Amino acid sequence: MTRPSPTRRTLIHSAGLAGLAGLTGLGALAPARAAGATWPTQALRLVVPYPPGGSSDIIARAIAQPLSEALKQPVVIENKPGANGNTGADLVAKSRDDHTLLLCDVGALAVSPSVYKRMPFDPSRDLQGVTMLAYSPHLLVVHPSVKANSLKELVELSRREPLNFAVTAMGSAPHVAGVAVAQATGAQWQYIPYKGGAQAISDTIAGQTQVLMNGMLATLPHVQSGKLKLLGVSKSTRMPLVNQVPTLAEQGVKDFESGTWQGLLAPAGFPAEALKTLSAEVVRIIRSPAIRAQLVGQGAEVRTMSPVEFSRFFAQQRQLWAGVVDKGGIRAD
Repeated sequence: MTRPSPTRRTLIHSAGLAGLAGLTGLGALAPARAAGATWPTQALRLVVPYPPGGSSDIIARAIAQPLSEALKQPVVIENKPGANGNTGADLVAKSRDDHTLLLCDVGALAVSPSVYKRMPFDPSRDLQGVTMLAYSPHLLVVHPSVKANSLKELVELSRREPLNFAVTAMGSAPHVAGVAVAQATGAQWQYIPYKGGAQAISDTIAGQTQVLMNGMLATLPHVQSGKLKLLGVSKSTRMPLVNQVPTLAEQGVKDFESGTWQGLLAPAGFPAEALKTLSAEVVRIIRSPAIRAQLVGQGAEVRTMSPVEFSRFFAQQRQLWAGVVDKGGIRAD
């Protein structure tokens, strides 16, 4: 997929996105809500709370131009990494602004309240969903030098040799998924935290870490190039692009499924009519044949949800991963 160079702040002529419910965050930099004017009245600020190059960043850059064309306003994509995505999410939650949006891994956002004892915002109260965009399963990969070609062999190796497991951030969805796999199999590895998926991938490719779980969208190209070796997929069924590789459930982690759920959120109190317009345009764009083909070709599935469905999903994810976090003693503060 062709996309702009991954600068921290990229101005792209684009705007608009679609369906979730119930979630807000930190510094209000845009003007207060204007009454009467037809939304949007200015550029949209699309906050991606991770470094450039990850799954959220890829999707943000894929939808930016068609959104701009649809809403006739530019979109400013801002990468605001920190605290497992909470720095950027907090910024949006507290913006109280009709033109600031959050595009993030919804699963990571759902995990955070269990990992962080004190958060400056409550995602279920302070943000509201616009729509889910796409799902990408986690890939369990290793550096090519690792002498394991299956999950079973990796688990056995982890008991004999020290293995470093790269995580996009402490308490991130890939981290918690890795802990769940270790709990189910008895694997032993040391978790090494990074500030985003791109950095975790780079160090695993370089051999500084040996094991990684990360979203397929950002990780598959490195598997296809031979820079990483794929051992398993965290989906209930095999993925067509890597159909020869068994799922983790097939390899003994019963009923296991995890991944990155990319979604669009707005501050709580976002005007209903603006939310309706935004949601409709984003759903239309993400479902368009061109965008769908781009994402499918990289290992992501387009999945949209209504606000009610998104709200229910978010609540389920918070409950599901809270048990794993508690059992694994995962704390980030």
